[in-house]
Amino acid sequence: MNRKELATRISTTDPISGADIKNPDASPFVIEGNGEGALTIQFENGENKKAYLEIQTEYPGKDFTFNLDNPARKGTER
Repeated sequence: MNRKELATRISTTDPISGADIKNPDASPFVIEGNGEGALTIQFENGENKKAYLEIQTEYPGKDFTFNLDNPARKGTER
């Protein structure tokens, strides 16, 4: 089974550089999610893939290690 059979959506825009991936079959990639909702994300190079994987993500209801929310109420930021 190849990666195209594993994911139903493929993004060929590198999320780090914004570059369009010309040869997706030869580029590094990450599969986010599972099943029909999965997304294959292509990268220009391994450095961009590594940078993407190092981005900390908050998963509400699952992971309380990181809180990326702004705790100030709207209109009260100082």
